[in-house]
Amino acid sequence: MTVWWPRLRPLLLAVTFPAVLLAIWHFSTVGRPASLIPPPYEVWLELKDLAFGGINDDAYSKTLHIHLLASISRVYGGFALALVVALPLGMLIGRVPLVRELIDPTIQILRPVPVTAWLPLAMIIFGLGPRSAFFLVFLGAFYPILVNTIFGVRSVEPRLFEAASMLGCTGSAQFFRVVLPAALPSIFTGMRLGLGFAWVVIVVGEMTGVQTGLGAIIMEARQLSRTEIVISGMIVIGAFGFLSDQLVMLIGRRLLAWSPSHG
Repeated sequence: MTVWWPRLRPLLLAVTFPAVLLAIWHFSTVGRPASLIPPPYEVWLELKDLAFGGINDDAYSKTLHIHLLASISRVYGGFALALVVALPLGMLIGRVPLVRELIDPTIQILRPVPVTAWLPLAMIIFGLGPRSAFFLVFLGAFYPILVNTIFGVRSVEPRLFEAASMLGCTGSAQFFRVVLPAALPSIFTGMRLGLGFAWVVIVVGEMTGVQTGLGAIIMEARQLSRTEIVISGMIVIGAFGFLSDQLVMLIGRRLLAWSPSHG
């Protein structure tokens, strides 16, 4: 017991709070057929039906993989594009005063605008369908990556540049040999936040007329008062958002083994 307890304790603590919430949910909804909130068991049955079918045999049965793959492609596609754009832009804004004075004020004005406010404009520019959803996911991931990259670059110790110059590393080479390694901890923090926001925004993004995706079935089920499908979609988004975050953390721990804060 003494040997296993340190390993079991974090797991037990992690499941205690969800178990309490599940119990409250069960006793608040069970035996109330008129309630719009279904009990946990009904949600579990719907989740099984979405994944494997054989329970309700309706239009949603055995379609989870289709909607999940559609949402994953938009989340990771939008996140990848945000990373490609925000990383070099953030390094330039953080390191080059002229670029910072030229671009940063506009970025700071646009950054507080909620992604939901971009929804009508996205549908006008990109039309109804996946391209609008992709743009909104990109937008949700872009600012966290950009802001943390700028912060990481501007936080680099000036002595590192002096030491690099003494060793013959000057000009653009300092971006790759000094700035990027020193800013990586902040960049990975931005990546975690950006990917998390990408999963948050996917429901809004899939309100743009797409036929497949977790957000699409959540909104459709809401209109049909199929709350069990809504909750099932939320659970799947939460689970895969958590797994995505763990993946970024794993990559970060490997690349940042030298950093005390990411050991």
